[in-house]
Amino acid sequence: MSKPIGIFDSGVGGLTVLKALRGKLPHSDFVYVGDTARVPYGRKPKEMVRGFANEIACFLQTLDVSAIVVACNTASACALPDLAERMPIPVWGVIDPGVEAARRVTRTGHVGVIGTKGTIASGVYQSKLNALGLTVWAQACPLFVHLVEEGLSDSSEAEVLTRHYLSAMPQIDTLILGCTHYPVLAPVIQRVVGSAVALVSSAEVTADVVSRALADSPGGIGRVTHYVTGGVPAYQHTAEVIGGVDGRVIPLDVARLADAGVIAG
Repeated sequence: MSKPIGIFDSGVGGLTVLKALRGKLPHSDFVYVGDTARVPYGRKPKEMVRGFANEIACFLQTLDVSAIVVACNTASACALPDLAERMPIPVWGVIDPGVEAARRVTRTGHVGVIGTKGTIASGVYQSKLNALGLTVWAQACPLFVHLVEEGLSDSSEAEVLTRHYLSAMPQIDTLILGCTHYPVLAPVIQRVVGSAVALVSSAEVTADVVSRALADSPGGIGRVTHYVTGGVPAYQHTAEVIGGVDGRVIPLDVARLADAGVIAG
């Protein structure tokens, strides 16, 4: 039996990455860790987020995963490439695939990126895009996550808030959705920015990169197991907004994550 692929996020946003990966690798098994007890990562210090990411990656190693996808922009910004260098298995984040996709898509070289406060403040998207010779505009949109998790992604409130956040947007032709929650808001964002601006979903482009590197499991059934550090019912309820939860959901004590990080260290 093939080893499962590990995925983790601070909460449910990474389920958009899981959904995209399952579409590309339908027979592969997945283990998803949602660190809902310590969400959100976006407002926490970088060193703390790096520690959380290390603990979860070490925990996934104990489950004998074949690879790890950091399905969280904030954790990717804070913990990579250090995490990839420390792990004995392949590790992908969601930032580099988004940057590369934007490079391919843009026609004018003017690119925007929206994300959490932590992701935008880290400057990781901006520095990587600037290094490619692109002109970058960045905007933190912290309340977008709450809109998605409250099931308000198609509401009038979502449109008002989107227009507010993007009111200072200059002339760009490509916009990176730099948070894994944001693809759920893609219809309203596209409506606000107009059809001339291409949206780059970090979830979809990450799934493209990972699926090109990993072969699907022949004869597999695509089993998914979820580990959640917070309340299981709350996780299941919020995850329904992202697209539902297939598979078993198992409570995970934060102390067990800390132990995994200490043992691996």
